[in-house]
Amino acid sequence: MKGSQRGDVLFPSIHRVEADGVRVFYRAAGDESRPVVLLLHGFPASSFMFRELIPRLADQYRVIAPDLPGFGFTEVPAERKYVYSFDQLAKTIDAFTAALNLKRYAIYVFDYGAPTGFRLAMAHPERVSAIISQNGNAYEDGLGDAWGPIRQYWASPTAENRGTIAKAILNLEGTRWQYTHGVKDPDRVAPEAYTLDTALLERPGNKDIQLDLILDYASNVKLYPTFHEYFRKSKPPLLAVWGKNDPFFIPPGAEAFRKDIPSAKVQFLDTGHFALETHAAEIASAMKDFFIANGIGD
Repeated sequence: MKGSQRGDVLFPSIHRVEADGVRVFYRAAGDESRPVVLLLHGFPASSFMFRELIPRLADQYRVIAPDLPGFGFTEVPAERKYVYSFDQLAKTIDAFTAALNLKRYAIYVFDYGAPTGFRLAMAHPERVSAIISQNGNAYEDGLGDAWGPIRQYWASPTAENRGTIAKAILNLEGTRWQYTHGVKDPDRVAPEAYTLDTALLERPGNKDIQLDLILDYASNVKLYPTFHEYFRKSKPPLLAVWGKNDPFFIPPGAEAFRKDIPSAKVQFLDTGHFALETHAAEIASAMKDFFIANGIGD
């Protein structure tokens, strides 16, 4: 059994493993004989964002949540000369799944976790039992107006535009806004979440890592047609559970999955980008129902 148990609730234990020359930090809970659910976080978060979800799933599933390189408590040695791109993040997570000997898993993808997870799924379609996309975009339809300044940065990655993005996003005010925008009662969002993210963003060199990844996000948009081809060919069971007030990944992005996976299930929640902060119970319930309907677990 991975994790610690208090009463009937399983809480995650923390671990580290070497993969791709990186010391990957991850949280795990649940019986190792159960079906695996791999949780992939987004910007600027870490596996900490799953603190409310993991205990709600771990009674029926083995739940594993790594911190991506550049985030949380995963450590990348300087001598690794790591290139912070989405291709490389996916390679590292692929190596992570190999290090843990994960042969079959459902993936929960959010924000940056989506292009990372979709690359992983394309590399190993036979391993993916299902996809849960929580505001994890794969379509131009889903890119909201909030991407305007970032698109300008993609088109012209000057020092000035890089500085504009840093001032707008990579600070406490910008991070708090991402967590609370579109939330009916912002006081439901635990301040520890965006405060931890901000503290980790402030580590020496980390803002440059984040700006490199924001610039490389354009590579994901270019890869969208390839993602769609994977969806059409493999047709993984897919649940899109979406904070409908997200300014970055808007509701049409959730609906768009049905273009390539007609059986995709779409559910909207009256919240923002970080839907788990306010709707962890609803998301966990939807996931369990979805898994059972698709023969994953019991």
